[in-house]
Amino acid sequence: MPKTTARGDVKKSELPSTLERSDEKAQRTFAEAHDAALEQYDGDEQRAHRVAYAALKHSYEKVGDHWEPKARRGPSDERAAQRGPNAKGETAEGVDANASKEHLLGIARRLDISGRSRMTKDELVEAIKKRNRREAARARS
Repeated sequence: MPKTTARGDVKKSELPSTLERSDEKAQRTFAEAHDAALEQYDGDEQRAHRVAYAALKHSYEKVGDHWEPKARRGPSDERAAQRGPNAKGETAEGVDANASKEHLLGIARRLDISGRSRMTKDELVEAIKKRNRREAARARS
């Protein structure tokens, strides 16, 4: 189902809940990428959804229950760097795994993740992913 109207406005009721709580540019990025992919891939909704999230993750990172602009555009994890439908590797679920450890520590501090100062970069990514899932579920209920 298209995420934009005929005039090009975002249908907020059609967006995933984490995007409903994000800024308008994130919503527009997701919606426009989704609709372009939906048209290109003959109505394949799943593929359009994956393409839209890939486009979003290039400029945004998931923080808690919403998406925030990244300091630097680019792939957010190993899988995103490979591109294509057969990409290998793990997804970081919107966490910018390519960001510096200092950046990840700042996100972990904002999300009040305990033990963050003793964590490795990979452990920080996993802890942030887990907290993001919990925050998004809490916001939906």
